[in-house]
Amino acid sequence: MRFLSSLLLLSSITLAMPAQAVMRGQPSRQPDGLRQSVVWVENSEGELCSGALIRPDIVLTAAHCMMDKASYRVVALNRGFKAQRMQVMAAAVHPQFVPGTTPRTQPGVDLAMLKLERPLGGDFVPFDTGLVGRVGSGDTVTLAGYGIVGENEKRSARTLRQTNLVSLGPVRISNNVLIVTDGSRLAQTSGAGACRGDSGGPIVAATPGGYQLLGIVSWSSGALNSAHSSACGGLTAVTPVADHLAWINQGVLSLNGMQGHWARQ
Repeated sequence: MRFLSSLLLLSSITLAMPAQAVMRGQPSRQPDGLRQSVVWVENSEGELCSGALIRPDIVLTAAHCMMDKASYRVVALNRGFKAQRMQVMAAAVHPQFVPGTTPRTQPGVDLAMLKLERPLGGDFVPFDTGLVGRVGSGDTVTLAGYGIVGENEKRSARTLRQTNLVSLGPVRISNNVLIVTDGSRLAQTSGAGACRGDSGGPIVAATPGGYQLLGIVSWSSGALNSAHSSACGGLTAVTPVADHLAWINQGVLSLNGMQGHWARQ
């Protein structure tokens, strides 16, 4: 019942924004770790999100990250942690996504896929969308992203960080999302979670063979009992990937036939 009562806190937390760095996360410095599969997405307006590599040339991210009238590129880190920059040539936004709404009030599906100008090389290992998992209440998951470590900490962005969170289970806000949070604080006070720049980043489960993709970060909230205004350290809302595999698989096929187009697929 502890998890269920924590979910009820959601209606009381009024500050929720696009999920934005891994607060209280640890830098990921393992060449064979999540560095291989997690990227960041930036645009010519200076906005930053994270993303999950699902093919050598296709990235899954949050749809709200793609709403600016701007050019976009994806940045990945090779085994030496040197930045590899790729222009985004085409994108597919989930057809149920509703532009003009905030992630917190989004009634549709906050997912998009990006086609890169060329495939990333052997230093990178895409998540296997054929092995996507589901999350139960109480399960431990890992959040990874390139966002900031706290409000007003802009210089901390673009470092890959990860942290373990606990699932509180699925809930319907404006759409269906999975809620994860710091297991020791349960959003009562500020703890680990998403912050600015983590939208579009993955929630994963560790497996003997690597990592299993579970969901894509959409937004985050501040803690219930925080003394300072923040959108970090409380609850992290995730779009479950398993619910949208048919669209993802079709989108991959469509993007492979697109050059320089943006579409709602």
